[in-house]
Amino acid sequence: MSYEIKQDGKFKFIEEGEGEPLLLLHGLFGALSNFKDLIEYFSRSYKVIVPMLPLLEMDLLHTSVGGLQKFVQKFVEHRKYNNIHLLGNSLGGHVALVYILKHPEKIKTLTLTGSSGLFENGMGDTYPKRGDKEYIRKKTELTFYDPAMATDELVNEVFEITNNRIKVIKIIALAKSAIRNNLGDELKEIKQPTCLIWGNNDGITPPFVAEEFHKLIPNSELHFIDKCGHAPMMEVPQEFNKVLETFLASHKKELPVV
Repeated sequence: MSYEIKQDGKFKFIEEGEGEPLLLLHGLFGALSNFKDLIEYFSRSYKVIVPMLPLLEMDLLHTSVGGLQKFVQKFVEHRKYNNIHLLGNSLGGHVALVYILKHPEKIKTLTLTGSSGLFENGMGDTYPKRGDKEYIRKKTELTFYDPAMATDELVNEVFEITNNRIKVIKIIALAKSAIRNNLGDELKEIKQPTCLIWGNNDGITPPFVAEEFHKLIPNSELHFIDKCGHAPMMEVPQEFNKVLETFLASHKKELPVV
């Protein structure tokens, strides 16, 4: 199922359904398609919003976790969202963490899956020579427990990005920014209910990272999914949606008794 990409000012985004806002932030090599199963499922009872993060469109000075957080801040203000259920995968989780620490009054719940912010394995010690598609395929496969999830379409998307010199420079800038921006000392300040949904076979942000988030974020719950890598909402959408639905339902606005 494809969704209409809306434009409001400089912002491009998907917005489907009605109800409390559920705002989704994708990762470094992520795209709106990463959330297609989640959008379809949750737009029945929530207003599901997926902004297109300008990962490779910002000037180099602002190509950072902080720069992305400011973009999300401006998007939320422009669209006048409040009481947001915020969810982030990978780098999107990191951006969500920085946002909630700066604007806690806007956020009702937080969900992280495969989030950076404490530790992550990047593309590796070496960066690919441009044009090395087989290298890109192998690295893309490492995102998942099942390498077949790295479809030709997905590999081609990543290959196109890494075959552009300026885009590669910006990817490296974002990856370095994520490593520098360690949030370990600040996570205790997060008061909102937080759901951690992690792949038991995540090789990029391994399970011990989820356990550390769980220890540091006071009001958090942790769920591991077996046979699942770095992007549970793509690889095991049914299990992911079930965990998320239970968590969100327990914090949904209760209607007054008439």
